[in-house]
Amino acid sequence: VQLQASGGGLVQPGGSLRLSCAASGRTFIANAMGWFRQAPGKEREFVATINSNGGTTYYADSVKGRFAISRDNAKNTVYLQMNSLKPEDAAVYYCAARSLLSAISMRPGEYMYWGQGTQVTVSS
Repeated sequence: VQLQASGGGLVQPGGSLRLSCAASGRTFIANAMGWFRQAPGKEREFVATINSNGGTTYYADSVKGRFAISRDNAKNTVYLQMNSLKPEDAAVYYCAARSLLSAISMRPGEYMYWGQGTQVTVSS
């Protein structure tokens, strides 16, 4: 079971990036998924989560209105569209999956599977 995050990079403030998280080894179409981020010297924090059919999403207040989580179950992939990026959004972004049939969650400890992370740098 593997979650592969990609799409990170360097972007100027106000710019956009789209992160992808591709699952392999098994299907995650019945799992809630989430994105978290961790900046140097800080704890891992919740960014966004989505339920198995994509009908329910939830965001951290700091990204609400700027980020959008979505999923394509046919491709076993979850996305995070990030717009209007700010320097404080810079971090390593991780995707994660909860156990089968679990609901969405903001708590990292409730996620069973984790990707390796992709670096997002926001700087002029």
